[in-house]
Amino acid sequence: MAEWSAFADMDALRREIDRAFAEFAPAGASSQTAFLPGLGPRRYPLVNLHEDRDHLYIEALAPGVDPASLNLAVVGNQLTISGEKRRINGEVRPEAFHRSERASGKFVRAIELPVEVNDSDVSAEYKDGLLIVSLPKAEKVKPKQISVKVS
Repeated sequence: MAEWSAFADMDALRREIDRAFAEFAPAGASSQTAFLPGLGPRRYPLVNLHEDRDHLYIEALAPGVDPASLNLAVVGNQLTISGEKRRINGEVRPEAFHRSERASGKFVRAIELPVEVNDSDVSAEYKDGLLIVSLPKAEKVKPKQISVKVS
């Protein structure tokens, strides 16, 4: 039977509150927001996070991002994705635009991971505007099969 720990529950609550405040921080207060002018700060790139028994997988939607500008870093239980989305036609003067809805610029996105990962074996692939990151789980967090002895 697992023991209840008030401190573990309070720590989990603190992390949830920190995450909630980080999501609603005003523009400029957090490095996790991106460059979508006129629409308010949004997280970029948009991600899906899922897992299987041995890995976490992050699929980041990042069309138009220069793959050479992408940087990934794992520190503790956090993955940081940064890079730059360049303007396609940099020669057009800003005053010549009638409509500009496709944002460009540098971005940083920090994603809290639900479990500890083996940061030395992380792999990433960028194809057709989709960044796919594979993060192997640390051995100590993988489920273990325990055999039951019958007597």
